[in-house]
Amino acid sequence: MAARRGDTLLFERMPVIASHAAVGGKKEGEGPLAAEFDELFPDNNCGQANWETAEKILQLRAARLCLKKAHATEKQVSLVLAGDLQAQCTASSYALRELHLPFVGLFGACSTMAEALGLGAALCSAGLADGLLAMTSSHFCAAERQFRTPLSYGAVRTPTAQWTATAAGCCLLHPAGQGVGIAAATFGRVEDYQIKDINNMGAAMAPAAAATLLRYLHDTGQESKDFDAIYTGDLGHLGSRLFREILTAEGLVMKNHIDCGSILYDAARQNVKSGGSGPGCCAAVLCGHILPRLERGSYRRVLFIATGALMSQTTFLQKESIPAIAHLVELRGPECTVRG
Repeated sequence: MAARRGDTLLFERMPVIASHAAVGGKKEGEGPLAAEFDELFPDNNCGQANWETAEKILQLRAARLCLKKAHATEKQVSLVLAGDLQAQCTASSYALRELHLPFVGLFGACSTMAEALGLGAALCSAGLADGLLAMTSSHFCAAERQFRTPLSYGAVRTPTAQWTATAAGCCLLHPAGQGVGIAAATFGRVEDYQIKDINNMGAAMAPAAAATLLRYLHDTGQESKDFDAIYTGDLGHLGSRLFREILTAEGLVMKNHIDCGSILYDAARQNVKSGGSGPGCCAAVLCGHILPRLERGSYRRVLFIATGALMSQTTFLQKESIPAIAHLVELRGPECTVRG
């Protein structure tokens, strides 16, 4: 079971991530983390007739590869927690239509992977789930069509804009056993910095990431220096700078912060402006980059903070500000899964 301390759940007997898989598209295959993906598609259509269906394929491949790596089958999965950016989470719903497994749809925008891991760990810890899949995805073309302008318009991207990753990540959770431990989860609160620019998600999300991290540190008595790395989901270059400035103003100087959106692409060479974004961004970096380092012992303790902008297609047209949220999970290497 978990103990609650403030906004944070502490798992005395840590649920584990037994397996994981990352899948990406063409641009991800051209980036600095290409070798860390389990599978890369040579084009963003993924062999499908449209981009929305292509995103469904990303989730299906991530789920099936995750199970294959664990030598498990779909019959050994008791629940799937998944979500995406498409209206009504259709990429996840259509993927689960084929997997035909018990499914709870989540929407936390780009924070969905940490949300799924935190909820999944709570369910596993309580003995309510075993063989639980936590996954999410995003697709650049589908997201642009839904939230901004169709690509055929050829709109000029601003320097603050980020590139929505065409990617998916999936983790298989068990209540106990071998794997990376989930030691704690802090569910965030909605923060609003009064940002109204749809092309400046980093600035909208940075305050939420800072607020959740500060609450976790207060709840647990930990210090930022206790961790090998503190990863944010997809603040990008601009949002990461703002995140550190907010924390510095609170007396916390960050020396071990890494942003998934800042390392997924080569910003100078790939023309992604302020970096990567989308639920699939941090999910793929988690599954392909962070978890293997914990498994190998390169990292012992990591904080993973996924951030999400919670606007809709309608609210931003109504000139509403963009509220944001950040969820956090503490991850420990296999040798550190005994709390201490």
